[in-house]
Amino acid sequence: MANIKLFEQKQIRSVWNEAEQKMYFVVEDVVAALIDSSDPKQYVKRMKLRDPELAKGWVQIVPTLSGQLAM
Repeated sequence: MANIKLFEQKQIRSVWNEAEQKMYFVVEDVVAALIDSSDPKQYVKRMKLRDPELAKGWVQIVPTLSGQLAM
């Protein structure tokens, strides 16, 4: 079940994982809403470049969601 959440009138894609009882959000959408960035992908890329520990563990911290969240 995919949902669109709103934060300060900005769309944030999300999906509920019934088995884990957890809600997952698209990181780029959250970044765009919080920092009002016109290019959240570049912001995240620069953030990972500045913090090697974050970059090293990115896949564990930010799991990839299935294609069902495409806008």
